[in-house]
Amino acid sequence: MSERHEQKEDAVKEITQDGSVYKCRLILSDMDSTILPKGAKTVSARTHEAFRKALSVGIPIGPSSGRARSWIAPMFSGDEACCATAVTTNGLEIYLEGTCIHHEYFGHEALTGLLDVLEYHPGCGFLCFEDRKSYIVRGTREELSESFPAYAEAAEMRDTLPNGTITKANIFRTGITRPETQKLVDALSREAKGLDFDLAFPGYLNVMPAGWNKGRGIEVLCEALGCTTDEVVVFGDANNDLTMFDAVENSVAVSNATDEAAAAATWHIGACTDDAVAAAIEKLSCGIWPFRR
Repeated sequence: MSERHEQKEDAVKEITQDGSVYKCRLILSDMDSTILPKGAKTVSARTHEAFRKALSVGIPIGPSSGRARSWIAPMFSGDEACCATAVTTNGLEIYLEGTCIHHEYFGHEALTGLLDVLEYHPGCGFLCFEDRKSYIVRGTREELSESFPAYAEAAEMRDTLPNGTITKANIFRTGITRPETQKLVDALSREAKGLDFDLAFPGYLNVMPAGWNKGRGIEVLCEALGCTTDEVVVFGDANNDLTMFDAVENSVAVSNATDEAAAAATWHIGACTDDAVAAAIEKLSCGIWPFRR
């Protein structure tokens, strides 16, 4: 652990509540529907300021998101400091103070195998990325637009995988419910080799190289920071946050979370739209433990 990180660690005091002692040496939050309300392009001013407050007292803080890090700074009005430390692309990109400390990439063989598997799942589309460049390899732009209009508008249509390094991948299927999407996750997890899947929202799946997810990303970041998982606080709302909820002791679900995420969380707070995460970060930055069972 570097001298700089030791100084940050010393700046964070132990927090005692109801006879228990807590330490907060890293804060990570999901973005969509956790700190970024549906339809919003930027986080609230209060959330932005809460991130800055945590940084000012020496607590590393940032997003844990399915989005790539390069897409997140605009959501903080261009403030790069708020995503300098981050677990992004569902755990495939891990950053510490602006430096990428790990980047996991997809193997073309595994993705080619997935496309073969999707032949047995009619209606499934496949979206992949070379950094910010996106491609629809299966399905149509219209089908993707029902799940992710911004991706649909920007994506290039093609019949085969791009030849470059693929940094992100998703599967989409229109007209299916959350339980049906979970069944698809379970089926692909059995059938596709070398890949993991999780449910982002109904009709939309995240694809990751096997063994890599938000939880694994947090473990890598903890090792780099020299902190333990019981010194990390994470916020989330959805099934793709379950791996990070499993990875740390202090997982926090917003009140608009899915049933699965709420059940998995250690702590519970108010809604995304009420700046509940910002309120919790403000207290943590002041040495106050904001959660009660």
